[in-house]
Amino acid sequence: MAYNKVILQGNLARDVEIRYSASGGAIGSSAIAVTKKFKKQDGTQGEKTLFIDIVAYGRTAEIMNNYLQKGSSVLIDGELELDQWTAQDGSKRSKHKVKIDNLQMLGSKDQTQNSNSHEAPSQGQCRQPQHPTDQSHGNESSGQAGFPEMDMDSDLPF
Repeated sequence: MAYNKVILQGNLARDVEIRYSASGGAIGSSAIAVTKKFKKQDGTQGEKTLFIDIVAYGRTAEIMNNYLQKGSSVLIDGELELDQWTAQDGSKRSKHKVKIDNLQMLGSKDQTQNSNSHEAPSQGQCRQPQHPTDQSHGNESSGQAGFPEMDMDSDLPF
């Protein structure tokens, strides 16, 4: 059994680049900078930053484009994908990227709001639909982002 799940928290390393497929679906790409702080052998603080390419599709890509910019703090989870191509010189090239399944905007409204007039929530969550039938269609019992609402007054089983 194979399991392919990546969870990253960091800041966007560049603005979101959005394009549209022939069928009209949005494709948004960027990179996330993830910094790890550690203590060196000599006792001083060190840090190492990784830059990881990310890609989102559909509504998630549009939300990223509208509300996020370079430096925006995000929490994402998704799956690792491998891109392979042949360069102009004929050499084989490849790189990994993370295909976003879920995106959560972190930080204040000022940090997650672009210069347009749309208002972004201070902590917004966006779930990439797995299939068009997964989207909520006005169902009264489903809450934000297609998750069921919880009854906060119910007794807990523990």
